[in-house]
Amino acid sequence: MPDSNTITRSARDYDRIESAIRYLEDHQDTQPTLPQIAAHVGVSESYFQRLFSRWAGISPKRFLQFLTLEHTKRLLRDAASTLDTAHAAGLSSTSRLHELYIECEAITPGEFKDYGGGLDIHFGFHQSPFGECLVATTPRGLCALLFVNDTGHSGALEALEKNWRNARLTEDPTATADTVQQVFAHRTDPQQPLYMFVKGTNFQIKVWEALLRVPRGQLVSYQDLSRHLGVPRAARAVANAVAHNPIHFLIPCHRVIRNIGEFGGYQGGTARKKAIHAWEAAKSLHAMGT
Repeated sequence: MPDSNTITRSARDYDRIESAIRYLEDHQDTQPTLPQIAAHVGVSESYFQRLFSRWAGISPKRFLQFLTLEHTKRLLRDAASTLDTAHAAGLSSTSRLHELYIECEAITPGEFKDYGGGLDIHFGFHQSPFGECLVATTPRGLCALLFVNDTGHSGALEALEKNWRNARLTEDPTATADTVQQVFAHRTDPQQPLYMFVKGTNFQIKVWEALLRVPRGQLVSYQDLSRHLGVPRAARAVANAVAHNPIHFLIPCHRVIRNIGEFGGYQGGTARKKAIHAWEAAKSLHAMGT
């Protein structure tokens, strides 16, 4: 099981991964070679190979294949059957996700209106395999996981405060450290599930629960997700619910992309969204022994 030192090293690796993805986004018309990408991130080609092997478990070439338009379109073609199969298998918000056992509880209507009044929330900033993130917990479970983007700590904290404006917020990274380990070290003990405590409208929660059914390494479109929910004309509303997901990575909004195969927006940035997807695809291949 990865320890905190491994996660910290993965976070350092991720900085170069994201830089490489941003470089590819900016130069996709010219299809940079691996030596060019390695030079951009300031390392040798051989080190770049080792970096990917350590962080993603696959070669850079294989990793980049997961980011191509052809790959995403193929996954979108299979999306409807993927969702139907997952639903038929009885997967729900208590399903196994990322080798974790997740249990999800929604706040009551009264708590929703009160924006967490009387609730104690501890939060901290931590390193993850996908860069720095803010993690917030309550006595009833994890209530926020937000990646730090260009707005820095203040932007992530502002988002937390907006969603829980009447709660008592205390910065205490020691209190949230175990949760970070459980999320990113992929513990598998069903006797110690990870509890999530989410705040959202009934429709948002339905969308988030549907996201939990999307298998790791797969992608779906907003349109497919809306059809699966029985509201085929509500793709825009589904996209809005996805955008308001308060617990990134665990509620996998990074697995939803545009119908034309583009990754679209993400709170943590499109480069991070692509990195998480490719990382998950690699882990899925490893789990299947391929």
